[in-house]
Amino acid sequence: MLTKLSVVAGAIALAALLASPAVASDKSELLRDANRTVENLKHDSAFAQAARMIDSARAVYIVPKLVKGGFIFGAEGGDGVLLVRHGHSWGTPRFYGMGSASFGLQIGLEQAELVFIINSRRALSGIEHGEMKLGAGAGLTVVTLSSGAEGATTPNGGDIIVWTSGSGAYAGLTFNGSVIKEDKDMNAEPATGPDAEALRHNLATIH
Repeated sequence: MLTKLSVVAGAIALAALLASPAVASDKSELLRDANRTVENLKHDSAFAQAARMIDSARAVYIVPKLVKGGFIFGAEGGDGVLLVRHGHSWGTPRFYGMGSASFGLQIGLEQAELVFIINSRRALSGIEHGEMKLGAGAGLTVVTLSSGAEGATTPNGGDIIVWTSGSGAYAGLTFNGSVIKEDKDMNAEPATGPDAEALRHNLATIH
């Protein structure tokens, strides 16, 4: 009996060791993709307005690839990175997935990249507590910075303001009913290293 238990324990430990490099690789790739999204934002016509908002935001949530069939509990979704502001710097990246039955991606448009500028404490708290539903029904206002998604453009209002890559290609994109949920596997170990630092530094240069 003890021998069998030892074999099972060993198999579990081995599986954990084999899984760790895969998780680390996924984290690095997501951090690099998030950094690339920040660079794309810097070259967007809405960047000047976005920079002012990010400079005073409580946090940002970056989804580099919102895709069809891309999330475990939604027909559309993607993985994202949350960074919380600490004074003039940004905290350790944490990982959260986003999913919905439909974000309204147009025919022929297979993916989008998004930056959620989080202004209110309740919006940030909702995400950090593990799972949050967006939309009026949840008591959170989500508006858009550019013409990429459904909602009114505003320089100040909104618990969350969303920038989407492109403009006309994303007309009709909506976040009502979508869910942001913590990825506990990716958050099991703090995200450190050059990819995390590069993303934090890139955000810190936005003014």
